[in-house]
Amino acid sequence: MFIAPFVATPLPVVRHMLNVADLKAGETFYDLGSGDGRTVVMAAQEFGARAVGIELREDLAKKALAAVQELGIQGKVTIVREDMFNVNISPADVVFLYLTTSANDKVKPKLERELKSGTRVVSHDYEILGWKPARTESFCENPRLGYPSHTIYIYKK
Repeated sequence: MFIAPFVATPLPVVRHMLNVADLKAGETFYDLGSGDGRTVVMAAQEFGARAVGIELREDLAKKALAAVQELGIQGKVTIVREDMFNVNISPADVVFLYLTTSANDKVKPKLERELKSGTRVVSHDYEILGWKPARTESFCENPRLGYPSHTIYIYKK
């Protein structure tokens, strides 16, 4: 079992990441370590994706589920309270990661084994060692101030 610290991705960064991942309506989106559910909610509401959040921590999974129910998007978003290593992610068209580099290294074999060709993997701030990104870009939440800056890695399987 792997537990990463919860650090929420700011909503402008989530939106930018979903755009650069080229998430389309009807695609299946997975967030490994979905925290409070903000990414899966946005993927469903703004991009029309079928979204699955996998979260091990009970408090965060409950918070995400409450948000999904409050918004009435249960048919588009599923929150799975489970260790990400125990969940089949093969239906994914896009996988979202905000884990550390060492955690990405631990999940890399699962991604290689389960994801179909063409699946996009988008990682916030941390690369997947040994994989060559199709694209890397910096995103600044507040360009006027120049910070905080985020690095987005986009991979294609």
